Amino acid sequence: MKIEVFFSPVGIDELGMRGRNVIIIDVLRATTTICTALSNGAREVIPTADIENATKISSNLSSDSRLLGGERQGKKIDGFDLGNSPAEYSPEKVRNKSIIFTTTNGAGAIHKCRYASTALVASFVNVSAIVETIVEIGGTWTILCSGRQGAFSVEDATCAGMIISKVKEVSEVDTEDAGLTTLILYKNYKKSILGMMKKSQHGQYLVSIGFEEDLKFCSNVDGVPVVPVVSGLVVRIKQPGSSAQSITGQTP
Repeated sequence: MKIEVFFSPVGIDELGMRGRNVIIIDVLRATTTICTALSNGAREVIPTADIENATKISSNLSSDSRLLGGERQGKKIDGFDLGNSPAEYSPEKVRNKSIIFTTTNGAGAIHKCRYASTALVASFVNVSAIVETIVEIGGTWTILCSGRQGAFSVEDATCAGMIISKVKEVSEVDTEDAGLTTLILYKNYKKSILGMMKKSQHGQYLVSIGFEEDLKFCSNVDGVPVVPVVSGLVVRIKQPGSSAQSITGQTP
């Protein structure tokens, strides 16, 4: 297999992702929250890069079938039903709902991958399920880290390193300097993922605004073992028992 890594979506557009097999990571907190929402029964998540488009999509859905979720600067958007804390996305709130979702980093990165051949949403909470899926599909993969406001984020890069490391346990992997860097980060931090998050710039910011518990949730490796699949404008869960080949438009 071949795996390349981008540390942020800056300079990447929809056409650049067309036809690729992509894994999108935003550990703190968008991809963790999406995993949680889908695991807890949400029908789908509809990511969008901006608030205006989110409210427009919401207006086209019945009020009893959808929720608006998202954040700016880590805090729930005024008028939205939910923020970006995975703890908010309980089964009681999200079951059978479509969630229109906009965040500072992750939602926009996912939206850029809507024309990919295969696009999966990953975080520490579902890393083994993601690895199992991409190994079954094989071929070449791009890991797109959402980063933080266009800049590098250590938690996303470390998660990318964990994915590559786990793939290397079962398959030969060809990667480049960015991928090698993520492996070094993962080797350094794998004994304390939570400790790494607490040291990270965004982790410290989330603690400062009252979301320290989210760091514990987001560091729970394989705590939410689902495979969210981007299909056009929506993200849905890969159903148990379905083959990995059923979610890709390309032959590996």
